Amino acid sequence: MTPDGTVHGGTIGGNSAPGDTGRLRRTGPRRILRGPRADTVPAIVARACAFVGLVDVAAGVFPRFRHSRMHAIAEVLPGALGPFAAALSLSAGILLLLLAHGLRRHKRRAWRAAVGLLPAGALAQFLYRHSLVGVLISLVLLALLLRHRDEFAALPDPRSRWLALANFVLMGAGSLGLGLVIVSVHPGETVGNPSLAARLEHVLYGLFGFEGPVDYTGPTSWTVAYSLGALGLITAITTIYLALRPEHPVARLTSDDEARLRDLLARHGGRDSLGHFALRRDKGVVFSPSGKAAVCYRVVSGVMLASGDPIGDVEAWPGAIERFMDEAKIHSWTPAVMGCSETGGEVWARETGLDALELGDEAVVDVADFSLSGRAMRNVRQMVRRIERAGYETRVRRVGDLGEQELDRVRRAVDDWRGTDTERGFSMALGRLGDAADGDCLIATAHRVEGAARSASGRAVAGDGRDDAVPGPYGDLKAVLHFVPWGVDGVSLDLMRRDRAADPGMNELLIVAALQAAPKFGIERMSLNFAMFRSALSRGEKLGAGPVLRAWRGLLVFLSRWFQIESLYKFNEKFQPRWEPRFVVFRNTRDLPRIGFAALQAEGFVTPRLARLSRIGAQARRQCVHGAATVERGQKVGAAH
Repeated sequence: MTPDGTVHGGTIGGNSAPGDTGRLRRTGPRRILRGPRADTVPAIVARACAFVGLVDVAAGVFPRFRHSRMHAIAEVLPGALGPFAAALSLSAGILLLLLAHGLRRHKRRAWRAAVGLLPAGALAQFLYRHSLVGVLISLVLLALLLRHRDEFAALPDPRSRWLALANFVLMGAGSLGLGLVIVSVHPGETVGNPSLAARLEHVLYGLFGFEGPVDYTGPTSWTVAYSLGALGLITAITTIYLALRPEHPVARLTSDDEARLRDLLARHGGRDSLGHFALRRDKGVVFSPSGKAAVCYRVVSGVMLASGDPIGDVEAWPGAIERFMDEAKIHSWTPAVMGCSETGGEVWARETGLDALELGDEAVVDVADFSLSGRAMRNVRQMVRRIERAGYETRVRRVGDLGEQELDRVRRAVDDWRGTDTERGFSMALGRLGDAADGDCLIATAHRVEGAARSASGRAVAGDGRDDAVPGPYGDLKAVLHFVPWGVDGVSLDLMRRDRAADPGMNELLIVAALQAAPKFGIERMSLNFAMFRSALSRGEKLGAGPVLRAWRGLLVFLSRWFQIESLYKFNEKFQPRWEPRFVVFRNTRDLPRIGFAALQAEGFVTPRLARLSRIGAQARRQCVHGAATVERGQKVGAAH
């Protein structure tokens, strides 16, 4: 017997004869029509609203659609309202489409808006269309929402005033495009043959409620005018609403949170090489009930993205993970973990039922085993010696040992040498350099010695009257590597930056220098870059690899043109590291594309256009400073001549 009382074959109690089976099935409890499960209601309602919205938009825009066989469906759907059917259908359709995503994500405010919209649609159906079917559809959806209102309890996502500007730009562009379609789908009623410019002008006037240069015969002019006015009104109302509603700021580490995390790292930081990156101040944090463990995260596009393993005592991880999942459920965020270890993935899967997939490998070099001797290290050895002969020297120090003036110069150089307008990194980047609280971080710098011999690449020597003879805007500084602590006996690579005008091989030089200097700092292990899909790249290039593996490797090599996939693997492989697998933890396979896009946003590979606009001023200031330094450098060269 199933939990609902339905008998599956056989007999009740197992004592009746086989011939009595049919009779018992007929006389036993019957399955009761219960409707959809509560957890499926948001998806069902969201699909219904999306379907209703699409049909309403089509009915409001295309005249042939309104008079086709589908017109019978359009008449009974919520939103097709009376004598202004075109404009009201268009407005309701757009609003329902906007609500569908929020309903799917269990959002309380979307539920409230839908509960208010559906009765209005039902009343309009009865008063204007006299359609009982339309009233029934609206009321059925309303009944589902009211009966399962507890399923729509998710709190709002983090947001700022920028969302209002984004809505104005996107809705304005969409209204302009849709308005152009509305103006153009009435060729039989259009007076003359207006040009594209005239139609665009008519749309712009119509969005603000004014009559444009395009004329129509019959009532079409009113239909177009009301439709365009409705588009403009929706754009204005949604933008004003988003601008005036209360902000829900993104979670940030407080000073108390950071102090508690540093205490946990002091006791348990040696377990995970990514632990120190939990101190990024653009992350939120949830602690276990005992306070002995924590999970740090950032919310990106509705994905609650954690990175690395939980911080703290392994025995307290389940409590922190439970708090993390509760927070995701409260806001209806999609939970995901990027770059956790094998142990971390096992705990996440056991405690939450989530699944795990190997994402790549982390390169870890044991300092005691590292040496430049041997055939395997020949290329690195030759490159390092060539650069040293070109007149470069290295310095490896704790950040706390640098003076404020030198530290400021390093910060400006690192910022200027960044190849993108945004700071990349999330799971394996600290996002700052030289903070007073990070004095135990390790920094390796490369410097060009004045009076050095000509480099192997043929660049001019210092003192020969060319550009290289004059120090750049950052003096003799040419490259920087920054490492964060990994417990008391390890460091993890945070960032690599170099002057593009310097000789190639700066990063190899500084990694070797850091490894050779590590023993005097008590460092026994060093974590380098993370190589995505490393095992696929490694196996795919070996003899005997199958066609599927070779095709997968070929795709990764192709994607390496835009993302550092193969190049990071090849770079790390030079130092003969041991590879530690890292995993992504997710709820459903269908969530992987969304999680992947959110991870690209968090890591800085995909940046919203509006966020880029806010950085144009800072970038321009950096370029001005660099340009002024270049002019001054040229003046010094002229004086030297």
